[in-house]
Amino acid sequence: MAAISLTLRRRSNLTASVAGVFGFALLVATGCAPAITPFDPDLPVSSPLSEPPAEANDDKAVRPFQINIPEVALVDLRRRLAATRWPDRETVIDQSQGVQLAKIQELVRYWGSDYNWRKAEAKLNTLPQFVTTIDGIDIQFAHVRSRHPNAMPLIMTHGWPGSIFELLKVIGPLTDPTAYGGRAEDAFDLVLPSLPGYGFSGKPRGTGWDPEHVGRAWHSLMTERLGYKNYVSQGGDWGAIVSHAMARQAPSGLLGIHVNMPATVPPDVAKALSNGDPAPSSLSDVEKAAYVSLDSFYKKGTGYSAMMVTRPQTLGYGLSDSPAGLAAWIYDKFASWTYSNGEPERALTRDEMLDDITLYWLTNTGNTSSRLYWENHGNVFNAVDITIPVAVTIFPGEIYRAPRSWGEKNYRKLIYWHEVDKGGHFAAWEQPALFADEIRNAFRPLR
Repeated sequence: MAAISLTLRRRSNLTASVAGVFGFALLVATGCAPAITPFDPDLPVSSPLSEPPAEANDDKAVRPFQINIPEVALVDLRRRLAATRWPDRETVIDQSQGVQLAKIQELVRYWGSDYNWRKAEAKLNTLPQFVTTIDGIDIQFAHVRSRHPNAMPLIMTHGWPGSIFELLKVIGPLTDPTAYGGRAEDAFDLVLPSLPGYGFSGKPRGTGWDPEHVGRAWHSLMTERLGYKNYVSQGGDWGAIVSHAMARQAPSGLLGIHVNMPATVPPDVAKALSNGDPAPSSLSDVEKAAYVSLDSFYKKGTGYSAMMVTRPQTLGYGLSDSPAGLAAWIYDKFASWTYSNGEPERALTRDEMLDDITLYWLTNTGNTSSRLYWENHGNVFNAVDITIPVAVTIFPGEIYRAPRSWGEKNYRKLIYWHEVDKGGHFAAWEQPALFADEIRNAFRPLR
């Protein structure tokens, strides 16, 4: 989830557990780690199908792309997993101290012995994937066109600790709705980019790639690179923040946005939350419930954000060196933010979670993804003033359930608001059929 502004008294330090020994067998009968050349995750791990031109920087070229992870990287991963040194077990019986030792040990055991990255890689390589260079950064994206005429162009943006993997299940229902019980006139052309510093997109070497910059890049991608005259934008987590930024910019051609993590908290309520005050008496019951959720999150659930906002580089040393540490860092959010009562396996399979975690590991984007937090300086739940059409879906497992009364104040053209009964922060991943229905319904007025 994207960064929020916190008072210093609420910021907590992160101690990353990144060392350790874990005893499952490696690839040799002796049980000893093989002697291999350490894998450099900053070397190319993907291959364009066609070589970029000599001057590819912002030339509007769109180059075909496929993923090809060297086997040495996977051997190195298993070696590191086998060498994990574990911390002591938590001293409580719940998750109040973080990811429980038994949970992460079992996930890491499975990762090192049974998980198959090649299946995930093949899944991505079935998509039409491309790279283009915008403002000096390679942006990798999937572009899936519908077979139905007059499909609406839709750019969907993942969040943290998500990736393109969290959107794969909705590609079929959105691009080919008739195959999933929908109507041909609700079809979309999908553009699914990886954020700068995430996945197979380039890593910014300087500052300035904040959500506003990403929003401008996404507009360039949709119009200048792909040639769409009109389009819509959707997102949760960072995807919602980028969509909000695009809506504030209101470029010609952006018809509207849909978000599943709205920014609606009024200024007076935001001030009370910042001060740690009780819920204002003037709030309705629904508004008080939202206040309580946010207050609890700010006080108990933002340690990760404080670290990423203030010290992403420090955090990166652990995330880049220890796959077990990276897995725990991400699994913690799967447990907290899925609609699963702290048991993410009820919402996502182990392989689904590890597809995402492994992508972060193989691309060495633990710290580069964190820098987006450092770049962002606003509270992402506070109300934003938007004048273009906005659609919102509220999922019950989201960090807070935004009241419609708040949304109506700052989304001046609120064309759709619906509260559903299942799904969490990773809505498209957890409830793809329901999510696809919401997107169809939300954007129907703009066709």
